[in-house]
Amino acid sequence: MKKWITLLIITMALYHSVVSSEDPKPENIKQKAVLVTGASRGLGLKMTEHLSAAGYLVYAGARNEADMKRLDQMKNVKSIRLDVTDQEQIKAAVATIEKSETGLYGLVNNAGIASVSPLIDMDEKDLDALMQVNVFGPYRITKAFAPLIIKQKGRIVTIGSLAGIASDPGLGAYSMSKHAMEAFTDTLAVEMKKSGVQVSIVEPGNYSPIFKGGDPIDVAQAVEHAISDPVPKRRYLVVPDQASADRALSVSFAELLQLNQQQKYSKDLEQLIQILRNQFKNYQ
Repeated sequence: MKKWITLLIITMALYHSVVSSEDPKPENIKQKAVLVTGASRGLGLKMTEHLSAAGYLVYAGARNEADMKRLDQMKNVKSIRLDVTDQEQIKAAVATIEKSETGLYGLVNNAGIASVSPLIDMDEKDLDALMQVNVFGPYRITKAFAPLIIKQKGRIVTIGSLAGIASDPGLGAYSMSKHAMEAFTDTLAVEMKKSGVQVSIVEPGNYSPIFKGGDPIDVAQAVEHAISDPVPKRRYLVVPDQASADRALSVSFAELLQLNQQQKYSKDLEQLIQILRNQFKNYQ
C-alpha cells in the first residue's frame, strides 16, 4: 500500500512540474492591455471609456498634463504621455509598457488632425503637419510597439474614415491621409499574419456634435470587436445614417467601374456580377 501511495505522490509531483514549466497564456493570467493614441477627447476618449469598462487596461495616450490627470481618474486607465510625432516620447512610452506586467495586446491608432482647404491653396507646411500625425504617426507607433503586440499575438486597429473612401472638396488632404491608411492596413495585415497578429481598420462617418442620428459608442464597439473577436473583420464601416453607408458603397462601386472602363481586359456586366457573387460568399 505504501508503495502505491509513494508512486502516486511522485506522479503528481512530476505532473505539477511539467504543468508549471509550460509557458502560461498571457490572457489567462493577467489583464489584457490596449494602447489608445489621442485618447483625451472625441472618439479616442469614447474608446478609452468603453474598453476600460469592458475590463481592458487602457494606456491612454495624451499630450498635456491636465488631460493625463483626468484620464488617470478613470478605472482601468493609465495615462501615458504620447505625441505621435515625437520619437523620444514614443520611445519612453514603449519603455514604460515594457516594464509593466501586462505587456501590450492591442494597439488603437486613433490620434489624428484635420485641415480644411482646397488642395492647390493649402500651405505645404500645413499639409506636412497633417501627414506627420495622420500617416507617419500610425507608422511610427505601430513600428515601435510591434514587438510587444507580436509577443502576445495581439491586435492592431487603425481609425480610418469615411473620408478615406469618399473625398469631398476642402478635405482633400485629410482624405489623402485616411486613404493611405487603407493601404497601410492591407499590407500590414498580410505581413503580420505570420506572427499571429490580426489587423483591422475602423472607418467612421461624421460623429461630431453638430451631426445627429448616430452615437459614437458605435465606433468604440467596433474597436472592441476588432480587438476581441476571434475572427475580426478587416474593415468596419461605422456611419451614423443610411445615406453615409450608401455613399461609401456607391463610391466604391464607381471606382470598380472606372477601373474596368474601356481597358484591354474589361469585363461585361454579367462577368462583374459573377465576380461580386463569388466574393460575396466570403464576407457573410
